[in-house]
Formats: sequence, C-alpha cells, structure tokens
Amino acid sequence: MLYEAYEIQRKLLEGASLWAGMGSEWMHNPANPWAGTELGTMMASGLDVFAHASAPHGKPRFDLAATRIDGVSVPVAEVVEARRPFGQLLHFTRAGAPAGQPKLLIVAPMSGHYATLLRGTVERMLPGHDVWITDWRDARLVPLSDGAFTLDDYIDYLIGWLGHIGPGAHVLAVCQPAVPAFAAAALMSADDDPARPRTLTMMGGPIDTREAPTAVNTVATQRPFSWFQQNVIATVPWQYPGAGRKVYPGFLQLTGFMAMNWGNHLVSHWQMFRHLVAGDEDSVAATKAFYDEYRSVCDMTAEFYLQTIDVVFQRHLLPKGELTHRGRRVDPAAIRDVALLAIEGERDDISGLGQTRAALAITPHLPADKKQYHMAAGVGHYGIFNGRRWRERVAPVLEAFIARHDAGNAVPPAETPPHAVPDEPKRIERDGQMGL
Repeated sequence: MLYEAYEIQRKLLEGASLWAGMGSEWMHNPANPWAGTELGTMMASGLDVFAHASAPHGKPRFDLAATRIDGVSVPVAEVVEARRPFGQLLHFTRAGAPAGQPKLLIVAPMSGHYATLLRGTVERMLPGHDVWITDWRDARLVPLSDGAFTLDDYIDYLIGWLGHIGPGAHVLAVCQPAVPAFAAAALMSADDDPARPRTLTMMGGPIDTREAPTAVNTVATQRPFSWFQQNVIATVPWQYPGAGRKVYPGFLQLTGFMAMNWGNHLVSHWQMFRHLVAGDEDSVAATKAFYDEYRSVCDMTAEFYLQTIDVVFQRHLLPKGELTHRGRRVDPAAIRDVALLAIEGERDDISGLGQTRAALAITPHLPADKKQYHMAAGVGHYGIFNGRRWRERVAPVLEAFIARHDAGNAVPPAETPPHAVPDEPKRIERDGQMGL
C-alpha cells in the first residue's frame, strides 16, 4: 500500500501545482489590477515556488548539443550503442573530434537518480575524451518478464559494455558504482581480458564503509537486514509496465536525502522566493534547474538494493576479500595493471574520507606508480563531480591521470598529501549546480 498511497499524494500535488502555476500567471497578468504591486508580486512568487516544488518530474535530458574543442564548436549526438533490460550504454559522439582521444566510460550511480545527475561531469570531459555513460532504467518500467537485477548483473553489464567499447578504455565510477566497477576490473584482470580498463577512477565510493562512517552508513548498519526488507521495499502498482516488481522506490530515497539537509532545502526555497520577488531570474533558473534534477528519481530493484545494504554496508565483503560474483571470489590482488585513482571530498557527508582510498590498500600487486589519491579540499560529495570546483580543481587531476596512463607509460604521479579533516559540522554545498 506504500506505493499506492504515494501515487494518490502525487496526483493531488500535481493538481495543486497546476492550479498554483495558473494563479502565479494570473497575478502577473496586466489585466489583473494587483499585477505589479508589492502584494501581487509576493503572492505570484509564493505560488510559483509552490508550483515548482509540487510539480511532477520525469527523466531529465542531457541536452548537450555541442562542445568546444580547441575553440571550435563541435556538435554532439547521443547514440545508444547497447541496450539491456535495466540500462543502456549511451555514447556521446562528436562530429569532427580529433582521432585517438581517450575512451572514457562514466559509470553513473544506480541510487535513485538518473544518469543525468552527471550532466556536468559529461560536459566537462567531452572536449578531450570519447565519452560513454551507463544510462540506468527506472525499475518500475521494466516488466517482470525481464527478470531480476542484482549486484552480479550490475557487474556483468559493466564487463559486457567494456567489451563493446573495446580495449584501452578508462572508467570513471561516481559514488555507488565504485564497488561493482572495482569488482569488474578485478574479474577482468584475473581473466586477462583485453577489454579490461586501462584506468579506474573512483569518486566518493563506498569501497570500505568502516572508514569514517557517515550518517548514511549509520542508517545502513544500525538496523538489522530484516528491517530493510520489511520497511523500505514496495510493490510497483498496476499502472506501470513493471507492475508487481519489488523495488526500493525513488521517492523514499529522495525523502531520505531531503531529511538529511531539510533546513538547507527550506533555506534554498526561501531564497528562491526572494529572488522571484526581486526579479533575479538567473538565480531562480539555477535553483529550479537543480531541483528539477534532484527531484527526478527512479526506482531500484529490491534485490539490488538489499544486496548492496548487505554486502557493501553491513558485511564489507569487498575490502575483506570475501565478495563473490556468481560463486567466484572477486580477488582485489588480481588487479596488476589497471591504474587506480581514488578521489574523495574533504566535506563528503555521504562517503567519508578513507572509504574510497581503501581501494589502493587492498590491491597489493598493483605497482605504486599506478596508484594515486586526491583529496579535494573543501568539497562535499556532489561537488566532486559537479560545479565549479569539479570543473576547475578535480577534473584536471582526472585528465592528467588518464593522459599519463593512456599510452601505457607509467610516469610516477605527484603525491597528494592527506589533509586533516576540519572538526566542524557537515553542511550542504551550493557550488555551481549546488551539491546536495
């Protein structure tokens, strides 16, 4: 009944949003005697904020029509290169781009948001790289006849898509996919697969959540596994193609993230109201664009979500060397020539400092000159891959790492010294596209 109750609420809010939007337009209409007055402007602004906050949100678009290479605008097209029930491999082709640029597979998180959450990541890497991305599908749209989707399937998808891209690709795993991407690299290395990635960069990923546990980790460990089975899993209702499928609904994931920073979201909407009153359209547009993306959520299959809770957050099987893939142990020591870069944000309140860096410690047979660590000072979780700090401070580190290893020459990386973590409360980061 959880999903059905949500659908009823969503429909009610959708209607309320429509009426509020119409009311806002009327308050701006020159035929309205209150239009242009201070009271009328405040009423219109308040209705606009409510209309936007309660509006439904579907899957966003990347809308990356062009990029600039060497000062020249180059058209970009989205091409679906491979498709499977729970996701597709999307390729951003660029007409006239220089040949031989590094192939980069960006692995988007399957964590309640769409791959478009990484729009800023893709945009920044497009000029110098041949970019591909995993475009995951909303589980409520996948019919039961297409079967289940587990962590094993996730790893299989990555291995298959790397095979499609071909040898020499580089992988960037953002947040949650750090674990399956690392597992895929280990399995492909053990098999001497020619399509194994040349480099694997992990950003804010939960490789070992025993390091600096955050509120997210605490939620996953303070309750028994059975609690998650009984309280956060719902059944997709009849009106969707995936009717009858057990899922972890995206709206629950969104509610959890909103609750973590509820005060900050209230402040954001209050500021949006003030910007509307003041006529600051650019600031209003930036806030709306962020929340359009933030509130666009999708469902995960129950089996994948529960397996992640169990394997990654509660039993820590990967760093213990006990993770298995279809009955076969995933051996981190098998990684011998896939260069690893671990990137963490100093103020990351989702993946604490040290959780991603742990990947460098569990690969004993990987030479030191193929391991690199970077801690982005003053950056929160979403600032690692979106916003000004990503574009100006983090992306150059990634680009240099890829370039250093793209031709196979292992030049020793510059050491990035660990930094002390300031003893202060975590806070929402509003940088560029505004980290959550």
